[in-house]
Amino acid sequence: MTGVAVNADFTRFVLMAEPRLQLALGSAFGFDRAQEATADALAFAWEHWEKVAASANPIGYVFGVGRNQIRSSMRSRVVQLPPVRNVELPWIEPRLPAALCALSERQRQVVMLVHCFEWTLGEVAETLDLSKGAVQMHDRRGLNRLRRALGVD
Repeated sequence: MTGVAVNADFTRFVLMAEPRLQLALGSAFGFDRAQEATADALAFAWEHWEKVAASANPIGYVFGVGRNQIRSSMRSRVVQLPPVRNVELPWIEPRLPAALCALSERQRQVVMLVHCFEWTLGEVAETLDLSKGAVQMHDRRGLNRLRRALGVD
Protein backbone atom coordinates (compact mmCIF):
# COMPACT_ATOMS: atom_id res chain seq x y z
CA MET A 1 0.00 0.00 0.00
CA THR A 2 1.33 3.44 -0.84
CA GLY A 3 2.07 6.10 1.75
CA VAL A 4 -0.81 8.22 0.46
CA ALA A 5 -3.28 5.33 0.86
CA VAL A 6 -1.98 4.59 4.37
CA ASN A 7 -2.36 8.26 5.33
CA ALA A 8 -5.89 8.38 3.91
CA ASP A 9 -6.91 5.17 5.74
CA PHE A 10 -5.46 6.42 9.00
CA THR A 11 -7.10 9.84 8.60
CA ARG A 12 -10.52 8.20 8.05
CA PHE A 13 -9.94 6.04 11.11
CA VAL A 14 -9.02 9.04 13.29
CA LEU A 15 -12.08 11.03 12.17
CA MET A 16 -14.33 8.13 13.14
CA ALA A 17 -12.46 6.95 16.23
CA GLU A 18 -11.32 10.08 18.06
CA PRO A 19 -14.71 11.29 19.34
CA ARG A 20 -15.78 7.75 20.23
CA LEU A 21 -12.54 7.09 22.11
CA GLN A 22 -12.83 10.32 24.10
CA LEU A 23 -16.37 9.49 25.19
CA ALA A 24 -15.60 5.85 25.93
CA LEU A 25 -12.46 6.64 27.93
CA GLY A 26 -14.06 9.65 29.61
CA SER A 27 -17.09 7.70 30.75
CA ALA A 28 -14.83 5.16 32.43
CA PHE A 29 -12.06 7.31 33.88
CA GLY A 30 -13.27 10.90 33.81
CA PHE A 31 -13.12 13.33 30.94
CA ASP A 32 -10.03 15.12 32.22
CA ARG A 33 -7.97 11.97 31.56
CA ALA A 34 -9.65 11.01 28.29
CA GLN A 35 -8.22 13.67 25.99
CA GLU A 36 -4.58 12.85 26.67
CA ALA A 37 -5.20 9.10 26.61
CA THR A 38 -7.02 9.41 23.28
CA ALA A 39 -4.11 11.35 21.79
CA ASP A 40 -1.63 8.78 23.12
CA ALA A 41 -3.71 5.87 21.80
CA LEU A 42 -3.99 7.45 18.35
CA ALA A 43 -0.25 8.14 18.31
CA PHE A 44 0.28 4.45 19.09
CA ALA A 45 -2.15 3.57 16.28
CA TRP A 46 -0.15 5.67 13.82
CA GLU A 47 3.15 4.09 14.88
CA HIS A 48 1.65 0.58 14.58
CA TRP A 49 -0.92 1.25 11.87
CA GLU A 50 -0.27 -1.95 9.91
CA LYS A 51 -0.99 -4.08 12.98
CA VAL A 52 -3.95 -1.95 14.12
CA ALA A 53 -5.55 -1.84 10.67
CA ALA A 54 -5.18 -5.61 10.30
CA SER A 55 -6.86 -6.34 13.63
CA ALA A 56 -10.44 -7.61 13.70
CA ASN A 57 -11.60 -4.50 15.59
CA PRO A 58 -9.23 -1.53 15.17
CA ILE A 59 -11.18 0.86 17.40
CA GLY A 60 -11.46 -1.74 20.15
CA TYR A 61 -7.72 -2.36 19.89
CA VAL A 62 -6.93 1.35 20.19
CA PHE A 63 -9.44 1.76 23.03
CA GLY A 64 -7.53 -0.93 24.92
CA VAL A 65 -4.30 1.01 24.42
CA GLY A 66 -5.88 4.18 25.80
CA ARG A 67 -7.47 2.33 28.72
CA ASN A 68 -4.16 0.73 29.64
CA GLN A 69 -2.36 4.08 29.39
CA ILE A 70 -4.83 5.66 31.82
CA ARG A 71 -4.74 2.72 34.22
CA SER A 72 -0.95 2.74 34.36
CA SER A 73 -0.85 6.48 35.07
CA MET A 74 -3.60 6.62 37.70
CA ARG A 75 -2.49 7.19 41.26
CA SER A 76 -5.89 6.13 42.50
CA ARG A 77 -8.86 4.45 40.88
CA VAL A 78 -11.19 7.24 41.99
CA VAL A 79 -13.06 8.68 39.02
CA GLN A 80 -14.05 12.33 39.16
CA LEU A 81 -17.13 13.30 37.20
CA PRO A 82 -18.11 16.95 37.17
CA PRO A 83 -20.62 17.99 39.86
CA VAL A 84 -24.15 18.88 38.84
CA ARG A 85 -24.73 22.64 38.90
CA ASN A 86 -28.09 23.87 40.16
CA VAL A 87 -28.51 26.40 37.36
CA GLU A 88 -28.12 24.02 34.44
CA LEU A 89 -31.05 22.66 32.48
CA PRO A 90 -32.31 20.02 32.14
CA TRP A 91 -32.57 19.09 35.78
CA ILE A 92 -30.25 16.28 36.84
CA GLU A 93 -30.44 14.36 40.08
CA PRO A 94 -27.62 15.88 42.20
CA ARG A 95 -26.64 12.43 43.54
CA LEU A 96 -26.17 11.01 40.03
CA PRO A 97 -22.42 11.76 39.59
CA ALA A 98 -21.56 9.99 42.87
CA ALA A 99 -23.85 7.08 42.00
CA LEU A 100 -22.21 6.75 38.58
CA CYS A 101 -18.75 6.83 40.16
CA ALA A 102 -19.80 3.98 42.46
CA LEU A 103 -20.52 1.70 39.49
CA SER A 104 -17.86 -0.62 38.17
CA GLU A 105 -15.74 0.85 35.38
CA ARG A 106 -17.49 -1.22 32.71
CA GLN A 107 -21.00 -0.55 34.04
CA ARG A 108 -20.35 3.20 34.19
CA GLN A 109 -18.97 3.19 30.64
CA VAL A 110 -21.87 1.28 29.18
CA VAL A 111 -24.57 3.20 31.05
CA MET A 112 -23.09 6.57 30.10
CA LEU A 113 -22.46 5.68 26.46
CA VAL A 114 -25.94 4.20 25.96
CA HIS A 115 -28.05 6.56 28.06
CA CYS A 116 -26.10 9.84 28.14
CA PHE A 117 -24.52 9.82 24.70
CA GLU A 118 -27.21 7.72 22.96
CA TRP A 119 -24.87 5.18 21.41
CA THR A 120 -26.34 1.98 20.04
CA LEU A 121 -25.46 -1.31 21.68
CA GLY A 122 -23.49 -2.15 18.54
CA GLU A 123 -21.41 1.04 18.76
CA VAL A 124 -20.63 0.36 22.41
CA ALA A 125 -19.80 -3.28 21.72
CA GLU A 126 -17.45 -2.40 18.88
CA THR A 127 -15.68 0.42 20.70
CA LEU A 128 -15.22 -1.49 23.96
CA ASP A 129 -14.51 -4.76 22.12
CA LEU A 130 -17.37 -6.57 23.84
CA SER A 131 -20.26 -8.67 22.63
CA LYS A 132 -23.69 -7.05 22.44
CA GLY A 133 -24.84 -9.48 25.12
CA ALA A 134 -22.10 -8.29 27.47
CA VAL A 135 -23.07 -4.67 26.79
CA GLN A 136 -26.71 -5.46 27.62
CA MET A 137 -25.68 -7.24 30.84
CA HIS A 138 -23.47 -4.33 32.01
CA ASP A 139 -26.23 -1.87 31.11
CA ARG A 140 -28.90 -3.79 33.01
CA ARG A 141 -26.71 -4.30 36.08
CA GLY A 142 -25.51 -0.69 36.07
CA LEU A 143 -29.03 0.69 35.79
CA ASN A 144 -30.21 -1.58 38.60
CA ARG A 145 -27.38 -0.35 40.85
CA LEU A 146 -28.17 3.27 39.97
CA ARG A 147 -31.86 2.78 40.76
CA ARG A 148 -31.00 1.28 44.15
CA ALA A 149 -28.47 4.03 44.93
CA LEU A 150 -30.95 6.75 44.01
CA GLY A 151 -33.92 5.06 45.69
CA VAL A 152 -36.02 4.68 42.56
CA ASP A 153 -36.49 0.90 42.62
